[in-house]
Amino acid sequence: MITYLYWAAVIALSILALFIGGRLGSLSKGAIVAAVIFLIGWLAYFFHYEQVFVKRFGGIMRISVPEGQRHIGATWKEDNLWIQNYDPSNNTCIFSEYSKGNLLEGRVIIRNCNPLQQTVPSP
Repeated sequence: MITYLYWAAVIALSILALFIGGRLGSLSKGAIVAAVIFLIGWLAYFFHYEQVFVKRFGGIMRISVPEGQRHIGATWKEDNLWIQNYDPSNNTCIFSEYSKGNLLEGRVIIRNCNPLQQTVPSP
């Protein structure tokens, strides 16, 4: 819901810039200002607000598990999302970080990790 409100505000500001530009007799300048407002809104969402909205206000974020891997778990560390997957083809656990704007993504690979193997209790 908060994401829809954010985009409604960005679009409303862009339309307002077009309207004001048209009233002042320079629709081309209004279009440039509207484009700049929309670009700044899009960049702010992509590089800052997306994960903040998801974590704090219940937004929606879609991440797909890579082909051939199995999803194990997910957790938040501050505003960054960490996903744990298991790759059975080479027996590794992969922790992938999804940071704001996908700029500083971390990755941790644990070899010889088989979290899905059942252990037999000793008598």
